Order: sequence, then structure tokens, then C-alpha cells
Amino acid sequence: MGSNAPKAAESIMTPANIITMVRICLVPVFVVAIISPWPEWIGFAELDVWKAWIAAGIFVVISCTDWLDGYLARKRNEVTDFGKFMDPLADKILVTAALLVLIELGALPSWVVLLIVAREFIVSGVRMVAASKGEVIAASWYGKFKTVFQMIAIVLFVVKESPVLHDASESVYLAVYALSWFVMLIALVLTVVSMVDYVSKARHLIGFRPKRTASESIVENEVSVAQRVIDAARERSLTLATAESCTGGLIAAALTDVPGSSEAVLGGIVSYANEVKRDSLGVPEEVLSEYGAVSEQTACAMAKGAREALGADIAVSVTGIAGPGGAVAGKPVGTVWVGVSCVQGTAARLYHFEGDRDAVRAQTVEAALCAMLEKATD
Repeated sequence: MGSNAPKAAESIMTPANIITMVRICLVPVFVVAIISPWPEWIGFAELDVWKAWIAAGIFVVISCTDWLDGYLARKRNEVTDFGKFMDPLADKILVTAALLVLIELGALPSWVVLLIVAREFIVSGVRMVAASKGEVIAASWYGKFKTVFQMIAIVLFVVKESPVLHDASESVYLAVYALSWFVMLIALVLTVVSMVDYVSKARHLIGFRPKRTASESIVENEVSVAQRVIDAARERSLTLATAESCTGGLIAAALTDVPGSSEAVLGGIVSYANEVKRDSLGVPEEVLSEYGAVSEQTACAMAKGAREALGADIAVSVTGIAGPGGAVAGKPVGTVWVGVSCVQGTAARLYHFEGDRDAVRAQTVEAALCAMLEKATD
């Protein structure tokens, strides 16, 4: 329940999302271009020798739209849940279609496609499990390079079947043949490595670790997420800040417990009292009076205030009722708002945690770190 939730339906048809949908619609164009006798259909049979090259060009254009929609979404501050769902789906549809076409043409053995598709199913399953438990599994460089090498390998496999290459000298054909397999083998190695990396990061979610008590799991996961936040921030040269009320500095402590955190963490403001929220974080007095300290508006103002006061790229805020007292009408113990602010905007999400004071605070720290990780890897 973040501040941009009501905008989801309005912002679904953004330029970035439209490009993503166009990418999916262009996949059949690529398939027809490579496997159909379209040069004969249009009366230019002489184009048949260049059919594979034209199809490869279409594939490259479609692949480039992946960069374009991501660039537009970030630049225009229009990152939507629909886009997060459709963008990776569009990539998988394109790659799977291309690989199946190569099998149809006899250019690629089926075991290669099986390995790549199996990896996508496994990683998607891991992501779904992680999302259901409020965690974000950050993508590693293995996965990014895997995608690049897959795309290059597909283009090479498409053009190596061109009559132009078959009619060229044997040395030229063998060179392209060897290069295409070399690139594909690198892609396959990265496919396996990235899959193992995802499973390893999520092993505590899918039963590969001994069962622990609830408090042990929270603390262990908190450390794991903090490490990933710092790693992501350092990789992207991002700076971090915190604004804490009910956690009293625990989020900043979790981040600074990670070796090397000084490269990313600028600091934090513990604003337990409303006066500190107002004077140090710039939370308007009217917001505190009208909505209260535990509210979406206050959480957003705290996060934005910390980001601006400390000059950070990403700031997270928490304000809530950890207990055992403090509950008011409509806001029971365990009510917590987690805000996050970055250059793209500021939003907050409402949580209702269970357990005693320590459990609520630990869950709040975990939720805040996950929110920060999501922005750091966005």
C-alpha cells in the first residue's frame, strides 16, 4: 500500500510499456522473416539469399528496444509494476522464439534450448517465492552478461545459415561457425552460473538450510539483505541514508555492520520525537497534526527529508508502533509505515507485523532493507 498504488492503472500505458508491448508483437515478425518464403510472396525471390541477414537485423532491432524501454522508464520516472512484469516476460518470449526457430532450421540442438529455458523457469520460480515472502533477489552480473551473450549467439547462429556464408570460402564459414559456438558456450556457462547464484541467494527460502526459529531467521535474513543492499549500492555508486523512529537506529546499524559500508552509507537520523521529525527532517507540522507520526504522509516526508538533508541517492524511513503500548484506534501494535525516497520519487508502504516489540522492530528493519534493495537494483 504505497503512495503510488492509486496511479498504477493510470500510468500503465507509458511510452516504456508501449515499447515493451511492441517488442512482444514484433516477435512473430522475426519468426516469419526467418522461416517463411516471404521473398517469393512479394515477388523478389533474389532476396532469399539475404533472408537470414534481414531476420538477424530484425532480431537486433527488437533486442535494442529492451534498452530503450528501460531508459525511458527511468528517465521519465515511470517505472510501473506492469512494466516490471512485462519487460522480463518480453525478453523470455523473444529468446525462446528465436531458439525454437533455430531448432526448426536444424541450426541448434534441442539440449541447448532445454538448458536455457529450464534456467528461466527455475529463476522465475525462485523470484516468485522470494516476492511472496517480501524479499528481492538482486540480479548479478552473471545474469546480465548471460543475456548479452545469448543475444549475440542467436544472431551468429541465424546468419551462419545464410546462403551467402555457405557460398563463401570454407574458411569464412568455419570461422563464423566456430565463433557462434564459442559465444553460445559462454552464454551456456553463464546461464548455469547465474542460475546457481539465484538458488544460492534464495536457499534459505526454498528449504536448503536447516529450519531456524523465527527470531533467528529474521536476524539472519536481515544481515543477508543488508549485504546485498551495500553490494548493489557500491556497484552502482549510490549513497544511502536512513530516517528511523520505531527502530531507533537499527537499520543504520544493520547497514554499517557490513564491511565496506562506508563507501555507500552517509548516515542516519533517529527521529523518535515529533520535534526531531519536524526540525531535522523537515516533516511539516500540519502533516504531524493532521495525519499523525505513524502515517504514510509522515513516512514519505521523513524519507525525503533524510535524502535531502544528507545528500543521499536513496533514503529509507520507518515510523510505527512497536509496542507493547502506544496503540491507538485504527493503529494497533505492529502498525509500521516504511518510506523510501530516491530521485525518481517518494513512496511508502503499510505493514502490520506480529510478535513482541523485538519481533516488530526486527521485521521493520528487514522490510526497510528490502525496500532499499529494490530501489538500489531498480
